[in-house]
This record gives sequence, C-alpha cells and structure tokens, in this order.
Amino acid sequence: MGNLNPYTNTNIKFMKKSITFIAIAILISASMTSCGVMFGGSKYQGTIDVKNQPDAEIYVDGQKLGTGTTTKLFPRNKELVVTVEKEGCQPKTQTFNKSFRTGNFILSAISWGLIGIGVDLGTGAAYKPDHKGNTSIQKLSTKNFNFQVDYSKCKKPE
Repeated sequence: MGNLNPYTNTNIKFMKKSITFIAIAILISASMTSCGVMFGGSKYQGTIDVKNQPDAEIYVDGQKLGTGTTTKLFPRNKELVVTVEKEGCQPKTQTFNKSFRTGNFILSAISWGLIGIGVDLGTGAAYKPDHKGNTSIQKLSTKNFNFQVDYSKCKKPE
C-alpha cells in the first residue's frame, strides 16, 4: 500500500518555494511604494476655472480640455501651463508652478530610505502645485486642487 501521508518531501519543498516566492513578492511590492505615492499619488485632480468667462476655451499642453471650467488628472512632476482663448480676445497663458513636498519626502526617506526617495522622485509624487506661492491655486486636499485663471482683460462684446 502506498504512502498516504500528504506531507511528502515533494509537497514540503513546493510549500517552502511558494512561501518564499510570496514573501519576496510582498517585499518587492512594499519597496516599490513610498509615502508620497501612498498619500498623494503621481497625479492630482485639478479643476481649472476661468473667472467670469464661462465660454472661454481652456487648453493644457495644446489640448482643449473644455470651456469655462474643466477638471482633469494632471501629473505632479510637471508645471501646469494653461492657455485660455475666446473669440475677439487675446489668448492668455498662465503657468502654475510645482513645489516640493518636503514633509512627504522626509517621511519617505525615514520609512523607505533610498528606494522611497527614488520612487517619489521617479513617479513625481515628490511634487505638488505651489498653492502657498500662488493665490490662484487653492488646495482642497492632497489630491485635489483648484486653479483660477483671471481673464478679466477679455471683455464681453457689447
């Protein structure tokens, strides 16, 4: 009669290999994240509002996003360059600068070391819109910002 023991050498070796593989996968996935990525992500939701001009066209990087007010996900590692246009008016381009997320960067360095710093810098999670240096940017949350574009020099035709 054959061996009825379910814990044969083959099964034990397979279980050890499986546990080792799972442990390595968990370690790799944990090391590929950081404070900035976990708490802010590499993108943020931005709402662009053209003050008092609901029919002004809004462009970002040459792509029309909408008119008057529009919302989209934007990468954290790039400045936001918005151009607004309306027939009969000069186009206006406004640049919203990014700033460094110092607090998250320090937490990443302490908790994740060089890997966390590399992930935050590589994904762009180390940056945010410069809401402290520009009153036209309103921070609603870590992942949500409003951008006001003053297009008041464009007067409505009478």
